Amino acid sequence: MPLYMDVHSLGDAVSLDDVAKAHAADLALQDQHGVQYLRYWVDEAGGKIFCLVDAPDPEAANTVHREAHGLVADEIHLVREGA
Repeated sequence: MPLYMDVHSLGDAVSLDDVAKAHAADLALQDQHGVQYLRYWVDEAGGKIFCLVDAPDPEAANTVHREAHGLVADEIHLVREGA
């Protein structure tokens, strides 16, 4: 499956604890859409969240976010992992 990096630009500071809760909600729903959220990174002060996701397409990845907590990505990039 393709690998995507999505970017959430919240505009306000965000806590790692809040993002962890949203990620747990994603994990609870991901199988229903053939998606696997792998990792995430948080810029707490900058209000940015970056999610690495294995998904059939960008819309499937965003559907999980939408259904889990409503925080859809502002950008989704097709990526390839390097060594």
